[in-house]
Amino acid sequence: MDFTPIIKSAFGAMWWIIPFLLLAMFLKSSRFKGAMGEAQVKLAAKLRLPADTYHAIHNVTLATADGSTQIDHVFVSRYGVFVVETKNMKGWIFGSKDQAQWTQKIYKNSYKIQNPLRQNYKHIKTLEAVLSVSENNIHSVIAFTGDAQFKTPMPENVTSGNGYIKYIKSFDKEVFSETQVQELIAIILSTRLAPSIKTSREHVRNLKKRNKT
Repeated sequence: MDFTPIIKSAFGAMWWIIPFLLLAMFLKSSRFKGAMGEAQVKLAAKLRLPADTYHAIHNVTLATADGSTQIDHVFVSRYGVFVVETKNMKGWIFGSKDQAQWTQKIYKNSYKIQNPLRQNYKHIKTLEAVLSVSENNIHSVIAFTGDAQFKTPMPENVTSGNGYIKYIKSFDKEVFSETQVQELIAIILSTRLAPSIKTSREHVRNLKKRNKT
C-alpha cells in the first residue's frame, strides 16, 4: 500500500504548526529575553528620567584591545555618567559583590551566572578611557527585570524593577557642566561602532573567541 498520499495530507494539514513552533523557540531564547529586558529599561527611563537632564544612549558597542564590549544603556548627566547593564531573569538570585559567579535558582535547578558587576566593570573601564574622566564620575548600575528575586543582600547599585531609576536620581551633586555633558555625548556617539546587525554579530564572535581562550 502506498502511504505517500496519507503522509502528504498529514504534512499539508500540519504545515501551519511549524511557524508557531519557531516563534515559541524564539520567545524562549536568551536573545529575545535580553531584548525585552532592555526595552523595559528604555521605556521606564523615557517616562521617569527627564530627557533634558539624563541623556540616554542605548546599545553602545566600543572597540577594545581584545575585540569589543557592548553596553546596554548609558545615561549622561550633570550628576555623572551611568552605565546600566540589564538582566532579564527569573527565579532566585544569590550572590555578593566579590563573587566571580552568582547563582540563579529556578525551582530545584541551579545555574551559575557571571557576576554582572564584574561584567559591567569592563564597560566602565572602557568608557572611562574613551571619555578621559575620573572613575568617580562613572557609575555602574545593574538593572534586573523579569521575576527575579534577590535572596542575598545586594549592593545598592544592583536593582530590580525600576529601582535603577531611584539609584540614578540619588546622585544630586553636579560634577559636569552642561557644556561638558554635551562634549561627553559627542565623544560617545563618534566613538561607538555603528549600531547594526553586523556590529552585533561581530561582537558575538568576539565573545566566543574570548571564551575559548
